[in-house]
Amino acid sequence: MIAIAVKRPLRFVLALAAVLVLALGLPAGPAHGASRIKDIADFEGVRENLLVGYGLVVGLNGTGDSINNMTFTRESLVGMLERLGVNTREGAVQSENVAAVMVTATLPPFASQGTRIDVTVSALGDAESLLGGTLLVTPLVGADGEVYAVAQGPLAVGGFQAGGQAETVSKGVPTSGRIAEGAIVEREVNFKLDSLDTVDLSLRNPDFTTARRVEEAINTHLGSKVAQMKNPSVITLDVPKNHDGNVADLIQSVEQLRVKPDQVARVVIDEKSGTIVMGKDVRVSTVAIAQGNLTIRVTETPQVSQPAPFARQGQTEVVPRTEVEVQEDEDNKLAVLEDGVNLQDLVNGLNALGIGPRDMITILQAIKQAGALQAEIEVM
Repeated sequence: MIAIAVKRPLRFVLALAAVLVLALGLPAGPAHGASRIKDIADFEGVRENLLVGYGLVVGLNGTGDSINNMTFTRESLVGMLERLGVNTREGAVQSENVAAVMVTATLPPFASQGTRIDVTVSALGDAESLLGGTLLVTPLVGADGEVYAVAQGPLAVGGFQAGGQAETVSKGVPTSGRIAEGAIVEREVNFKLDSLDTVDLSLRNPDFTTARRVEEAINTHLGSKVAQMKNPSVITLDVPKNHDGNVADLIQSVEQLRVKPDQVARVVIDEKSGTIVMGKDVRVSTVAIAQGNLTIRVTETPQVSQPAPFARQGQTEVVPRTEVEVQEDEDNKLAVLEDGVNLQDLVNGLNALGIGPRDMITILQAIKQAGALQAEIEVM
């Protein structure tokens, strides 16, 4: 085979590349830092709902609630037995195999009747462990007080506790467990997505610039001005006529669009763990930083003074001996950060001084107090 090289003008090559991009549906250029709209915004009506219920777990091996101490457990047990035709009001109920629990679950968006969902079971009283227990029928209600699911089944507990009189060993949390697909949806959320004339998109991190970029991306994709930014958090999308009665298809096409989110320059500090997280837009004005450590160590080494053996006079005395040592780091120098340095320059400058995370927290707060840190500081 003979290869023939054909020279083409650069303009022709670029035009050919553009045609291939359009034909293959490839992105026109790299979208550095771009995220899908579905990852930065929530669509109206497409949301989860929290469910909660109160129930009883039975079958515990003596690790349940103390019936005499937990009144709500005893009353719940008596009421359940009465509904099953067993009268226990006249006699004393003594059992350590029952525990009162709270049952929580999350109802997925548009969950249909008969769908199974996972539930979490947590002890409410003084039960030591829920290992080996079975949850009895427990209605799960929503914020409106209506029952949306019913839970029942054996618990899967990851933790355990064992011990004797002198030692106890525990791993994980034995008073909490899960039931995979332990609840059945009995009621659907009454929300008709296809009946909407407008759909609101709520940004998870409100920002004017991000909202404007989302608006422009949607309008460009649909070819008309149907999206409008209402505030830094909400973008209203008017349903086009070609999507009447099929809002789900509109959302599917919109949620895949890519937008580069913007954010406020922020420094997040967790003083408990000494963790510092800084955004890439953090800027620092010209500022000089000096960091030195002063260590004072006081050591007490008391000595005992006592008379010689068989001495007729004298008594034993404790003589204090104190040693004070002062150590000051003299190698640390004054560092100057130039105006407008970025995050990497700031970190490199502070690390060059040998500053640890906790000292860095104090320095960042001092820089902010001096007005040289062009960012918000959020202390967790």
